[in-house]
Amino acid sequence: MNLSTEIFGAVMVIHTPEELGEDQADSVRDFLQTRERNKLILDLDGTETIDSVGLETLLDVQDLMRERGGDLRIATTNHANRKILEITRLDSMLEVFDSVIDAVKSYA
Repeated sequence: MNLSTEIFGAVMVIHTPEELGEDQADSVRDFLQTRERNKLILDLDGTETIDSVGLETLLDVQDLMRERGGDLRIATTNHANRKILEITRLDSMLEVFDSVIDAVKSYA
């Protein structure tokens, strides 16, 4: 899987696929684990559906980035995705921002 990315200094922004579920989770995890930067931001605005396996992937990648001395942050203005993160209480485990720019600035 090849996802669209942007680089802001030491931070990489990754735009997630339309679906982040069981069928895509392994490919997304593999893609994120092979990035040379360890400060990642996942932009979930283009993602329409996220299932439990997709959510678990977010936590797995966050753990890996923290082991490498970095972190994973989430950016989304998508109301449905924000609600999923709130309902599952992942918004208390992952740092969630309203914009990619705010997420990038948080690494400063």
